[in-house]
Amino acid sequence: MKKILLTGGGTAGHVTPNLALIPGLKSAGFDIHYVGTRTGMERGLVEKSGLPYHVISAGKLRRYFDLKNFTDLFRIIIGFFQSIILILKLRPSVIFSKGGFVSCPVVWASWLCRVPTVIHESDLTPGLANRLSMPFVKKICFSFPETESRLPAAKRVRTGLPVRAELFGGDAAMGRELCGFDDGKPVIVVIGGSLGASAVNEAVRGGLDKLLADFNVCHICGKGNKAPGGRRGYCQFEYVGAELPDLFAMADVVISRAGATTLFELLALCKPALLIPLGTAASRGDQVLNAESFEKSGYCKVLSQDGLTGAILAESVKSFFDDRNKYVDAMKRAESVKAVDSVLSVITQLVGI
Repeated sequence: MKKILLTGGGTAGHVTPNLALIPGLKSAGFDIHYVGTRTGMERGLVEKSGLPYHVISAGKLRRYFDLKNFTDLFRIIIGFFQSIILILKLRPSVIFSKGGFVSCPVVWASWLCRVPTVIHESDLTPGLANRLSMPFVKKICFSFPETESRLPAAKRVRTGLPVRAELFGGDAAMGRELCGFDDGKPVIVVIGGSLGASAVNEAVRGGLDKLLADFNVCHICGKGNKAPGGRRGYCQFEYVGAELPDLFAMADVVISRAGATTLFELLALCKPALLIPLGTAASRGDQVLNAESFEKSGYCKVLSQDGLTGAILAESVKSFFDDRNKYVDAMKRAESVKAVDSVLSVITQLVGI
């Protein structure tokens, strides 16, 4: 039986595309193992799937001076040697990396151990972890058409971004029941990201009175960000797992950050979204570029976080809701990319299946 190591972590966006591949990998006859950190959020997500989970040390790779860079360097070195030991022990046929800083030691070790590796880049511009991994891999899968020019021609394969099959099985009635929405108002689903989004949360709550006049609001606010008290038509979750397909199914409009995984999930489900990308002050700007690409294609509308207030958000949502059908139509016309099948094809060709 062929064996594959999956790796990636730090945020849900570095984990859920890996999980989307599991049914296909099992059907292809792979024995699947996962490599992550001891305390990363990937551990909980992966262990729920029942995969063997292997822990290595990892450190954050920063683009700026920080004293933690020195201690994290030792963690990365330790993780590299742990990865070598793990690869020699498990002897995988191939490794697939979804990125995040835990992935670098694994990819580097795979090159040293002569195990072919595939990485996947979700965002429009490659992140630092993937840039550091590119010289050591056989193939680079990517999602956005604009990314092609940023990757070496001999390695790049546009596959799209794998979306979990279970998202397509949601029940809108179950979602409404879960949230306690018992009237006919349309539903807004707010997704702050797996780690939450304080600016989005504040704007939603600041405009809640106006929003609730016309909509029910399901607010996924991030761990520790749940506000006290309750309002009719307003439901909060710190994090959702198995409930997500039903919440997506009931959504008439989505308010979201612009992480690539969420964007491609919304595109696959044809859910119109008002995007509030994380700006360059708090990130490398990948969400801004992701959102601009989707807006250019007519899949969404972008709302800047700068100067965002509850009143501005409420008015923007109302206007966007009135125009939602044109965004849905654009999504339905989108180029069909079967990302799971495409990535599986890259992997299986590499190992000769």
